[in-house]
Amino acid sequence: MNQIGFWIGIGIILLGRMLCTYSRPSKGRCKLRMAGDLHHYMRHSYVPSDKPVYVHNYLVNGCGGAFLHPTHIFRNFKETSKTEAVYEMKAAYPSCEDSSKIALGNILKFRKKNWQFDFIGGIIYFVLAFSMFPQCQLNHILREDSFSGHLRSFFTTVLDSLSYMLEQSYVSFIGTLLLLITAISFVPSKISRKRRVVIGVLHVSAHVSASLVLMLLLELGVEMCIRHQLLATSGYHTLYEWYRQMEREHFPDPTGLRARIEQWTFGLYPACIKYLMFAFDIPEVMAVTRGNICKNGIQSLSRGYAVIYYASVFLYYWVFSTPVVSMIFGSYLYVCINWFHIHFDEAFSSLRIANYKAFTRFHITSKGDLEVFTLAVDKVPKKWKLNPKWDGELQQMSHLKKHPSQWTAAMKQQDPLLTVKIVDKFVISRTQQNDLINNGPILSSPP
Repeated sequence: MNQIGFWIGIGIILLGRMLCTYSRPSKGRCKLRMAGDLHHYMRHSYVPSDKPVYVHNYLVNGCGGAFLHPTHIFRNFKETSKTEAVYEMKAAYPSCEDSSKIALGNILKFRKKNWQFDFIGGIIYFVLAFSMFPQCQLNHILREDSFSGHLRSFFTTVLDSLSYMLEQSYVSFIGTLLLLITAISFVPSKISRKRRVVIGVLHVSAHVSASLVLMLLLELGVEMCIRHQLLATSGYHTLYEWYRQMEREHFPDPTGLRARIEQWTFGLYPACIKYLMFAFDIPEVMAVTRGNICKNGIQSLSRGYAVIYYASVFLYYWVFSTPVVSMIFGSYLYVCINWFHIHFDEAFSSLRIANYKAFTRFHITSKGDLEVFTLAVDKVPKKWKLNPKWDGELQQMSHLKKHPSQWTAAMKQQDPLLTVKIVDKFVISRTQQNDLINNGPILSSPP
């Protein structure tokens, strides 16, 4: 153990001389600056020029994090110091092309990976469209003969609904205003306030437009069912009346048993069945209440029936809206990360990518040069099993074991020992002694 500690100490001393520190100006002696705050691997190296340089290589390796960060948005790295040094990307893992493809998953996989988002997303959309229920004047859409005419009337109605929401509604307008404030605040503060407002307005506009389109589609569906006599044919208890008719036709009661049960239960027997069917016949309840509102106005309904109507609408509208709100929000993240280079935390943490793991190791040669290796595994096994060969090496020190891990991949082709690869290797030449003393010429490190 003492020998191990001795060599660790020697290694720290040598690395301390080769790597830069933040405590004092390096004056060009800093060959490598490392960080691990971003969950990817990237290396940028100084492009030789007549301009002074303080750091020759920037290396970031945080591939051991819980999720992956993109690399393609950091392709064009710029030095922030006053030296105006120019840097060139030498290595990236995953590659910028792979990173860009992974970002596309925000559109295709956002809902699958973040199904919990449906709960809040559906509620937000219902609040945005709340004041527009019901739509009673839809004849102009259904009366058109051509598809283009239907489409033109449809979007004209959507614009009219938007105008009504902004000018007369209360619930939907307040919901839109709160969503706009939230969307603007959600944009990272590193960009200008004007751009934050523009991005927030465009984001909310997409959600509001989608919520109004879904509202009108739902209303058209109910209207078509009413016109074809599929709904609102015999009041609120259509399902119960059908049940009583089928009961009389196929289950006769010559002894009057059902009447006696009704008398013995003080009317609870038929009432429970009646209102239970009423609760499950949501489309009929929605259609009948909608007809009453369109005929007599919302003020004609009691508070209880108004609550029942909006609860019925909410159930169907929530089901229709959840895929759309997830797709729009995922598209927003995709656009922001690729064109505005923001939201890289949110865009990639939402994908929950556990693959692309890497670590960096150093080797000091006999000449005093520093070799830097980065090893990576593209795919991390999801299933593991106990390694039987690990038990036979319990008495040995961990650095001497051929099988240092207690666990191994359940599928041999996914074993990291077989799939590991070197994704980057470079050498930092040893700095000459006279350079350390006199701050003379600095040896540049090979790419």
